[in-house]
Amino acid sequence: MSSWTAAQIPDQTGRRAVVTGANSGLGLVTATELARKGAKVVLAVRTTSKGEQAMARIREDIPTADVEVRELDLSSLDSIRAFASELTEEDPGLDLLVNNAGIMMTPPQTTADGFELQFGTNHLGHFALTGLLLDALSKGQDPRVVTVSSIEHKPGHVHFDDLQLEQGYTPRKAYQQSKMANAVFGLELDRRLRAASSPVKSLLAHPGYSNTNLQSTGPTGIAKLAMWFGNRVIAQGADKGALPQLHAATAIGVKGGEFYGPDGFQEFRGAVTEVQAVPEARDEEIARRLWSVSEELTGVEYGLAAATV
Repeated sequence: MSSWTAAQIPDQTGRRAVVTGANSGLGLVTATELARKGAKVVLAVRTTSKGEQAMARIREDIPTADVEVRELDLSSLDSIRAFASELTEEDPGLDLLVNNAGIMMTPPQTTADGFELQFGTNHLGHFALTGLLLDALSKGQDPRVVTVSSIEHKPGHVHFDDLQLEQGYTPRKAYQQSKMANAVFGLELDRRLRAASSPVKSLLAHPGYSNTNLQSTGPTGIAKLAMWFGNRVIAQGADKGALPQLHAATAIGVKGGEFYGPDGFQEFRGAVTEVQAVPEARDEEIARRLWSVSEELTGVEYGLAAATV
């Protein structure tokens, strides 16, 4: 796996992939490389004009690329349901879902459904989307769900006594909770899929410290200045940051429940390697509790029982 690159992505001809947040950064790199290898890629984006610009960039690089733009606002359950319904009505099969989109360290805000914005978008939005597309994925060829977490999951916690962080909100605390929830979800989804003998694999990835527009569009004040500095001194480029999720999405021989990230110091940057989620993310009691509350909040039920010991 050492020095794995996008050039090693197997042929993706005949595969249909959805990449959330595909208009820039890690999502755009992921969508581009999947299309380069022949996949039919759906760019799932909140702002379709930005999606159209991304599609034009991909086609400029790859004239034969099979890509399309679809509107998806992960902060709105109505938008998520509409996206999933339209996608599966046109074609009931799906081979790959990359839960890549995210927002980071924003001032306190809520989603259209009243959830804390980062938890509601990064976790609940992807939880609902994955559940609504699971039947389509089960019909796919080597179907996979790749959920993108972060090194920021490590100090994070799921605050069950205050999931919406109405008491003591800070932008970083909310981001860390959402990324912990991503990790908990990806691992619990793997356990439930295995227990159900589903063909779908659930994997996790994180990009290390990568230079994307997340650092400039979310944080404010001193945090934004620190991110600006970090992007120039510490961060790796989006092309490198996207490799762990591309590996999880395409590499031959990967297994459900695996987590990929960079191999360098503190997993900030480096070659793709298998990494380990922190113990809280692997705690099955926490996972079952988060799963239950996520189904309740989103109204999306998977029909997958918790794995038994």
